[in-house]
Amino acid sequence: MKKNLIASIGLITLMTLSLSACSTDTKKQTTTADTQNTSDNSDESKKGSDSLTVMIPEWAVPSDSLIQEFTKETGINVTINQVDWDAIRDKISIASSGGEASADVVEVDWSWVGEFGEADWLEPLEVDAELKADMPTISTFSIGDKVLAMPYSNDYRIAYYNTKHFADAGITDLPKTYDAAYEAVKAIKSAGIAEHPYPLVLSAEEKASTGLIWTAYTMNDVVFNDDGSLNEESVKAALNFYDKLIKEDLVDPADKTADGGKTYTRLTDGSASFMTGPSSYITNVQNPEKSKVVGEVTPILMPGTVANAHHTMALPEALGITKFSKNKEAARKFIDWYTSAEVQEKLNEELGNLPTRNSVLEKLVTDGKIENPGAMLEQARLISSPFPGGVPVYYNEMSNAIYNAVNGLALGNLSVDEAFAQMDEKINALIEDNK
Repeated sequence: MKKNLIASIGLITLMTLSLSACSTDTKKQTTTADTQNTSDNSDESKKGSDSLTVMIPEWAVPSDSLIQEFTKETGINVTINQVDWDAIRDKISIASSGGEASADVVEVDWSWVGEFGEADWLEPLEVDAELKADMPTISTFSIGDKVLAMPYSNDYRIAYYNTKHFADAGITDLPKTYDAAYEAVKAIKSAGIAEHPYPLVLSAEEKASTGLIWTAYTMNDVVFNDDGSLNEESVKAALNFYDKLIKEDLVDPADKTADGGKTYTRLTDGSASFMTGPSSYITNVQNPEKSKVVGEVTPILMPGTVANAHHTMALPEALGITKFSKNKEAARKFIDWYTSAEVQEKLNEELGNLPTRNSVLEKLVTDGKIENPGAMLEQARLISSPFPGGVPVYYNEMSNAIYNAVNGLALGNLSVDEAFAQMDEKINALIEDNK
């Protein structure tokens, strides 16, 4: 029978909160203590004006001067509650289950959409067709025709190759398919250029789940069937690809147990030759403080099966309005302002957030504010959601089933067929429980 989410706070609180899909380098810098920043807290300033509260993580907090601009334009005073990302989901669920607003405007991770939508904790947002076209990540925060949150920070998957490694191995053609990527890294290893040239997150954590999902999605355009069950052909193809890389020692054995974030840094430390991963590495590889390969790594389109992939997967962050907010009009004004083209450009400068508006992204590239963008713009236009009915309410439990199976495969405890069967059985049970 269908689960009652609102009555399941104990379970929600105990669920794993550290979702790698949303764990970029900047996210790891969040504080553990809640902090507050107000545009103006004086009683006098609030006379004759509206006010609202905004609960967001550290990487989303705009400067005081930028908030003051909003207050000057609208007369709305803003209180920023800076909260550790891992705690936000709990705060929203606990408050909402009691019919209270944790804040007027709240952080919404892509993986929470199904859960929050089912529980009816977010106020649907009216969004016109023009904005949807400019901001394709909106699809990630949509269930049916309802938009539940507005994305403000982009994070999509793109491929990277080390130009020096490829040149040293005599490889001149860029890999457009996963088979070509495999042949390239195999040649690079054989030439003694890189010992483990293909980074894969294989540990029992969220990053391994999303990694398998986007691999299957970019390979075959599908991960889940219309009823939410796994597409066997597509997922097994991805698992077989993983298995081949692992057995031929093209993946560092440490990736089986290491934190997924460490796996991605193999691109910047120079040990990786080819990787599919977060778009944040477009800037990371050019940062001398983070990268040993400045000028040697280029972002290219995601591979597919017969040519480049038709889609890529986004794992963005968004802002939503809590259902129990008493300041919904002011909250919507803030979200519209925060995700506007002008402010997205300023937030990129202040915080390094990648815009969710493709028009702003294109401007940043044209203005030279993003170095060596490669296929960045072209890839951003191919963002779509792999979830046919939107992110499911049971996503966290599903993710647990996927990453445990992937880890079992990596450790040699499960064959491809066994890994698929394990995750498939658990996901089908989740589907049945949530009918």
